[in-house]
Amino acid sequence: MTDPAAVEEELRSLRARLLDLRERLGEELIGQREVVDLLTITLMAGGHALLEGAPGLGKTTLVHGLASGLRLDFARIQCTPDLMPSDVVGARILQLGEDGSRSFRFEPGPVFTQVLLADEINRATPRTQSALLEAMAEGQVTVNGETRALAQPFMVVATQNPIEMEGTYPLPEAQLDRFMIKIGLELPSREALAAILRATTGAGREASEAVMTSTELLRIQELVRLVPVDDALVDRVARTVRATHPQCEEAPEAVRSLVRHGASPRGAQALLIAAKARALLSGRLAPGPEDLAALVGPTLGHRVVLGYEAEARGTSAAEVVRQALDATA
Repeated sequence: MTDPAAVEEELRSLRARLLDLRERLGEELIGQREVVDLLTITLMAGGHALLEGAPGLGKTTLVHGLASGLRLDFARIQCTPDLMPSDVVGARILQLGEDGSRSFRFEPGPVFTQVLLADEINRATPRTQSALLEAMAEGQVTVNGETRALAQPFMVVATQNPIEMEGTYPLPEAQLDRFMIKIGLELPSREALAAILRATTGAGREASEAVMTSTELLRIQELVRLVPVDDALVDRVARTVRATHPQCEEAPEAVRSLVRHGASPRGAQALLIAAKARALLSGRLAPGPEDLAALVGPTLGHRVVLGYEAEARGTSAAEVVRQALDATA
């Protein structure tokens, strides 16, 4: 960042594109502004998102709108119990040449895209869910000992039904930890539902132009990581993550009594980078405590394993991690 004035001007231009994208997504998912903001922040930060909500709330429509707004390659996996790992990452196929020779050809799976929608991911078995781990963590896929890089930018957006619904499998902790943010979708308000009906039961809308290129998105992701952060804020993130572990001295009483396992260091990275992205989206050049307060639940809640007492009390993981953040104030 050798020329601060030039970088600041570039940020203003790119932020205008981001606001256009957010507006576009808001048209796809009416009345869910917080959901749209969190998905935009995840995109800016180069992370992956997990959308949780009952069927029919618009999760798939939102992700498709994200890909079309950026003109990125899009692929969808409809997760079912019989889905195999090779259906996700691809497989080597034996082919017969005209001369009778035999050779293997790699047939890439749907993971070789830029925006991957794993629809109803918790209907797939844990073995198939884990096929996405390397792709999400390292941006590459290894099949039969051969490693292949994925196109950039690359983003996985998975949707899942609430775990108490029939026919679902809990996501393994290692899989959950790869998602930067978990976003919950609620039933829209009466006014929002009426707006949805007016928008979706009439004449179809024409496809609109993309609002941002993949090159611009990669530049935004680069600039997000260059955002300066005060040492005190970094220290607070570190103390907050430690405060989610019941055995640490920073842990408040709620964590000690309700939590079995706390958030990982990857969770600390997610909270800080998401805070940087939220600051830029809000027009600020550095994150502050308000960004941590807004993002601690979505970035750390799904990484915390609660005990039985928390379930008995009806206490959510998001509530617990907010208390961990408050304990570090």
